[in-house]
Amino acid sequence: MTCDELLNTVSKQCDELRAFILSTAGQLGNFDKRLRQILQQLYKNIEVRDTQFAPEFNEYCRHLREQVDEQEPIWTALRSDIRTHKDNEWEGSLALAAKGLNSRAKALSRACDEFTTAYDVFCKQYKKFTAAKLNVWLLTSCQTDIANLTGKILFIAREIARKTEKNRGPYANG
Repeated sequence: MTCDELLNTVSKQCDELRAFILSTAGQLGNFDKRLRQILQQLYKNIEVRDTQFAPEFNEYCRHLREQVDEQEPIWTALRSDIRTHKDNEWEGSLALAAKGLNSRAKALSRACDEFTTAYDVFCKQYKKFTAAKLNVWLLTSCQTDIANLTGKILFIAREIARKTEKNRGPYANG
């Protein structure tokens, strides 16, 4: 795969991962709202109406784990392909595309921050909830893996941008 094709592939995968993380954060926000309602009902000694919360949350965590596990080999292969190219192969003409990738990686990092925030808010509420067994440990492992993967992607995007900028040469700055 050429450097140009690799940049396009990485950019596309970055956008897809960002969309997935944002969707996941939204779903977690919905679970947080439902958990707050359940906690209010328990506090007021009202019968809990949302009887499907625990199984749906556990299914969400299982599905999230599968999705995160599917991302890892894709990104491992892409990072490996990127490392096979020498510094001088990242031509200066790719600088704009590399900056675009760097921008996408930053947007991915912001999406990861949103997911981490949703996770923290959910866990704060979960500490008060003992009525059902939830697989929060699975959610925690997914959150950690997403954060680690995002950090690796951000690093690789910065490195590519640095290499392409270096190879632009003195004539590019005018």
